[in-house]
Amino acid sequence: MDNAPMRKPNRLKDYDYSLGGAYFVTICTEDRKQLFGTIRRGELCSPIPYLQPSPIGKIVNTEIARLSQIYDAVYVDCYVVMPNHVHMVVVIRNENGRAQLAPTISRVVQQWKGSITKQAGRSIWQKSFHDHIIRNEADYLRIREYIENNPYKWEDDKYFVGASCARPLSGKE
Repeated sequence: MDNAPMRKPNRLKDYDYSLGGAYFVTICTEDRKQLFGTIRRGELCSPIPYLQPSPIGKIVNTEIARLSQIYDAVYVDCYVVMPNHVHMVVVIRNENGRAQLAPTISRVVQQWKGSITKQAGRSIWQKSFHDHIIRNEADYLRIREYIENNPYKWEDDKYFVGASCARPLSGKE
């Protein structure tokens, strides 16, 4: 008898994840550790929040850019790297109708995480990832807005852990 809790399946049953389409993907660090950098806010004249990346955060950005170089049928439409998670819209093109030409979203994420783990020299990821199949333009626009606004709402984000938002020092403090 195994009393271990059963994990809820993350993938949509009977869906072919190598089909052409767009996927909203969220990937978190293990225990939500803030490894990718710090959210900072610009000066008063430009209060736009941004991630000041750590060395691992720079690796994450580089590997996102490399996805379309690794897979001809894959590109990242938009993304945001936050201190302890990443949101991406990953598009898989399957123009020939031949699934073997297009990787599954699971393979793309698994290999992406593996490359970053190797470069970081240690495992940094939570198991698995969350995905949402983008079904129409309204769904896409809502998700894109969410990604673009994520740094603005960091302290209210469900992945926020502790204080990490900093303002640049003006010298008056």
